[in-house]
Amino acid sequence: MQHIVDFKNVSTEGLESSPVVDALAGLRANESRYYMNKYNHAFTVSPADEVPEVIERVSRILKEERDIVIGSRPLEATSFEVDGLRMDYVFYESGLSINVMYSIEEGGKRAVGFKLSEGMEIPEELESRFKFARQKSKLAGVIRGSYFVIKGEY
Repeated sequence: MQHIVDFKNVSTEGLESSPVVDALAGLRANESRYYMNKYNHAFTVSPADEVPEVIERVSRILKEERDIVIGSRPLEATSFEVDGLRMDYVFYESGLSINVMYSIEEGGKRAVGFKLSEGMEIPEELESRFKFARQKSKLAGVIRGSYFVIKGEY
């Protein structure tokens, strides 16, 4: 069942099996606040098993672009369009969040972003491939992030 992520009263709903549940909930709330403030968009998520097409699209892009297969179980996902961009998000049990930003317009920005919840280790499948920068968030503590540019058409 789809629900709006509340960034004022952070909830762990849907993320309870994560070993870094509070940090992951804060990370999810941080994303929700960003989209509300920048685009006036209510950030909604669904259990991963209710949106398999989003999980499959993100997994396909990771595999085809960089031969990456995420070992952690997806817990929640969402897909939406704002300002000419299709955004896909997947939140994983490990505390990892992956977003795919894909400009609908030809030649626009297209990238995959990784964010690590505070307290989690860098996943083995990403560790040797990416350097992670740190940013502080009132909702999520210290977030480590990285990204790569998508070269293919999806």
